[in-house]
Order: sequence, then C-alpha cells, then structure tokens
Amino acid sequence: MDTSIPPKSGTSFLKTCFNGVNALSGIGILSIPYALSQGGWMSLIVFITIAVICCYTGILLQRCIDSSSLVKTYPDIGELAFGRKGKIIVAIFMYLELYLVAIDFLILEGDNLEKLFPNVNFHVFGLKIGGKQGFVLVFSLLVLPTTWFRSLNILAYVSLGGVLASIVLIASVVWVGAFEGVGFHDKGVLVNWTGIPTAMSLYAFCFSGHAVFPMIYTGMRDRRMFPTVLLVCFIICTLGYGLMGVVGYLMYGESLRSQVTLNLPSRSLTSSVAIYTTLINPFTKFALLVTPIAEAIEGGLGLGLGAAGGKPQRHYRAAAVGVAVRTALVVSATIVALAVPFFAYVVALTGSFLSATATMLLPCVCYLKISSRMSRKLGLVETGVCVIIIVVGVGVIGIGTYSSLKQIVQSFQ
Repeated sequence: MDTSIPPKSGTSFLKTCFNGVNALSGIGILSIPYALSQGGWMSLIVFITIAVICCYTGILLQRCIDSSSLVKTYPDIGELAFGRKGKIIVAIFMYLELYLVAIDFLILEGDNLEKLFPNVNFHVFGLKIGGKQGFVLVFSLLVLPTTWFRSLNILAYVSLGGVLASIVLIASVVWVGAFEGVGFHDKGVLVNWTGIPTAMSLYAFCFSGHAVFPMIYTGMRDRRMFPTVLLVCFIICTLGYGLMGVVGYLMYGESLRSQVTLNLPSRSLTSSVAIYTTLINPFTKFALLVTPIAEAIEGGLGLGLGAAGGKPQRHYRAAAVGVAVRTALVVSATIVALAVPFFAYVVALTGSFLSATATMLLPCVCYLKISSRMSRKLGLVETGVCVIIIVVGVGVIGIGTYSSLKQIVQSFQ
C-alpha cells in the first residue's frame, strides 16, 4: 500500500513571488524617471510612502478574504462588506482597470513597433493594413495563447520572463549612463511643487497590483506565506523602480521624456536592447490582467471549471468555454485598441483614478466595514492608520484626476 502523502496543490512560494513581482513591475518602470523629474528628489518620500501603503493594503485584502470561506475575489470582498451593491462597485473599478490596462498594452505595442519599423505595412487577404494596426493584430495573436492558461504555475513561467525583462531594462539604462558617454552628472532639483501631483499619480500607478492579489493569494500552496510574499515583492519592485528613477534622473534631469527609453541615444546596441525589452513586458503581463476578468465572466455564467463537476465531458466543455471567453476578451480589446484613436490618454486618466481607488481606498473601507460587521475589535492605531490611508487615497484620486484632465486638455490646445 502506498502511504506517501500527495503533494499539496497550488503555487509555490517562489512562483508566487514571480507572479507578484510581475503584477507590480509594469510599464510604470519606464515613466518613473519622468515622475522623479516632475517632483524632484523630495518626491522620493512620496514614492516610498505610497509603496508602504500599498503593501499594507495588500495585507488588508488577505484579511478580508480570510474573514469568510465564500470570499475568493476582490468583488467578493466588496459583497461581504457592503452587500450586492458593494460587489458591483468593486467589480466595476477592478475589471475596468484591468481591461483598460490590457488595451493600453496593445496600443503601447503598436506605437513602439511602428516607431521601430516605420515603413512596414501588412497585406492580409488583399487588404493593406497600416503598420500600427498590423502590429497590434500581430501582438494580439501572439499573446492570445498565454491567456488560455488557467494554472498560476504555468503563468509563473511567463511572469519569470517579465521579471527578467525588467532586470534587463534597468541594466541597459544603467549601462548607457555608465559606459556610453551619457554619465550621471545632472543634479536635478530638490522639490518641484507644481509637478508633485503628476509624480504622485505615476507613483500610485506603479504599485497597482491589487486587482490580481486575491487570485494570487487563493492560488498559493501555503497561504500563510502571503504577507512574506508581499513584502518580498514590494521590496524588489521598490528597489527596481527607485534605481531606475534615480539613474534616469541623474542621466537626463529635467529633459526626461515620459518614457526613459525615448531619451536613450539612437543607433546604440544597448538602447535597442532596452527598447525591445520594453516590448516584451506587456506580453508577459497580459494574461495576468485578462484571467481575473475571464474567471468572473465564467463564474457569472456558471461555466467555470469548478461548476463542471467530476465528469470529463463537462470538464472539457468548461475548458472550451474558458478558451472562448478569453479569446473574446482579447478580440474585443484589440478592436477597441484599433478603433479608438489616442485612447492612451483616456487609459492614463482612468488608470490613475481606478488604481488609487483599488489600492488605497477600497481595501481600507472594506476592511473597516467587515471588521465592524463581524464585531471584530480593531486597535486604535490600526483604525487610525486605515483612516489616514483613506484620506491620502482620496487626495491622490482628486489631485491626480485633476492633474491628468488638465494635461489632456493642454495636449489638445
């Protein structure tokens, strides 16, 4: 008789860290030097403060999930706190943020590939497709199979590619500054008060991984390690973002553009490596964005794998439906990316508003409400911290939204 104990299912600690770092280290790494140039050196205090807040609110999400065995997703947290209306509100913020960022990835790929290959046109079934539109379609086809993976163990290998891409990108920028004649000579300014709102919004966007944290947490093999995972992920990402910001600011100072890769010297091998690495990042993150939306749709329709039971035929049918749902999401995002010009402006505005709401405001509000409903007594310090974070979150949302709207209006003048 075999007395061996079967291995526990779920994602290991290391693979969970890969998924967590990949969720946090997004395209914000390109804009962090620009954010620092907007706010000045003192804005690093804001950067670190936002990182600490977002790490803490990630732990609050874990506590909310642990409050009930019925809670599996972020919208479930909203329902436990405020009922059906709470679930709908949280779902709107969460899934709209994920969907818009996925569209932003498609637009980012199209824009950057068109700049690299400006004279490329595609011919499909006798139709001539412009370079940007063609590159968006190509990227959609390449990224589509990654969205079919249900296992976080498999997605971890894709996430590893994203983590490595971020490391290569940072190393390339440092190399250009150290060995290709750019140097680190710009002193910058101590503080630029007029640029603080922009810097604050960009810093908040860098740590907006909360929408996928519940999925990562519930998929862990040992959930007790989640706070440690969060701490490791935030330390790694904060150091990576901070290094990129400081190096980029020392290299180019006030002349920094919205993406640091746009400042890099042309016809440089290292610069080319940095730009191509930038194109890899959306590919490694797209599936993490689409998966929570797909699972919510499948769950709402009662078509998830969990509803398939133990019968293989139903299991295969549910899997086929899952592939169809994910394919439909990619197709719809592609259509929007192709049809709506300058959609990146709208995504930037919506992203800053939704990200601050999902990472600062909602976790604290839901945690306080769930604790009161369950007659769980919170300490004065813990309650005070949550209230302070709510106030900070409201401030970031208000100031960031106003600043983004103002910049959009000015770009059309």
